Amino acid sequence: MAASPTPRPTPKTAAEADAFPGAAELQRWAARHALDQDTAPIGIACSGGADSVALLLAAHARWPGRCVALHVHHGLQAAADGFEACVREVAASLGLPVQVARVDARHAPGQSPEDAARLARYAALAGLARDQGIGWVLLAQHGDDQAETVLLALSRGAGLPGLSAMPEAFERHGQRFGRPWLGVPAHTLREALIARDQRFVDDPSNGDERYTRNRIRAQLMPAWARAFPGYRAALARSAAHAAQAQRLLDELAALDLAASGEPPRIATLQGLSRDRQANALRHWLRRAHGVAPSAAQLDELLDQVGACRTRGHAIRLKVAEGFVVRDGPCLAYTP
Repeated sequence: MAASPTPRPTPKTAAEADAFPGAAELQRWAARHALDQDTAPIGIACSGGADSVALLLAAHARWPGRCVALHVHHGLQAAADGFEACVREVAASLGLPVQVARVDARHAPGQSPEDAARLARYAALAGLARDQGIGWVLLAQHGDDQAETVLLALSRGAGLPGLSAMPEAFERHGQRFGRPWLGVPAHTLREALIARDQRFVDDPSNGDERYTRNRIRAQLMPAWARAFPGYRAALARSAAHAAQAQRLLDELAALDLAASGEPPRIATLQGLSRDRQANALRHWLRRAHGVAPSAAQLDELLDQVGACRTRGHAIRLKVAEGFVVRDGPCLAYTP
């Protein structure tokens, strides 16, 4: 934890605001998403860590009077109360309101603890934002987080959606979220706060290598940095290329599904190449039902679609928590 400072005055000039870490990237992101043309409050998801404290400072400098600090208390470790206290202290030094949500982020059997905490966090942030009339919730994920995400996707054999890593803007639970700092290295944020003697906290769980991301951060990323010093920017470019390719595949899937109708007609799918069938089915399941088949499940589904040539041929294949089934001439998904 950095030393608790004397509260630093809020920047008043454009020059001071621009001196904040990531200010230029924040400005460009805001221009792409028209935040300066909006008047709604802006929520800043603040854990108390260096990255989110830096984002709270930079956002307040850019939009004085519009920012609200949003904190999710996960209740998973003894240090959680200290995280909340830090957020309240930093927000108070800036004269910003704070909204806190307390959640039960314990994972279910078979669920990743990281996934459980993330799902609880987004739901809580969306709820806080709705209550406050907030237009955008900004997240402090940075260039190192983006590189970790690509490496994690590669280690899991992910397709283009996984290799696209984190988008800079998305919607969840009816709320808009933004990540303006995906091109900013983590060390610049931390160094800037230390230079300002600005308080933040270090999450002790970040050193626990039982968690996959922590192993990537502690073991893989230093090795990549030694072998390829510019790997963060290179992985970010790869993620952008993958995202572009995925958008094109989504457009193709939309065209194929428009020709087939939704739910998709089996006969129309059979007139497509196997790759286009797979693309259309993945798109339909993801967009209409929020589920993603594994590679093995999709291969089996394609085999069953190809073999479905008689009126009595049945299709029933488990995907996620439901089944893809034949419903007359079409496919259907039943939760």
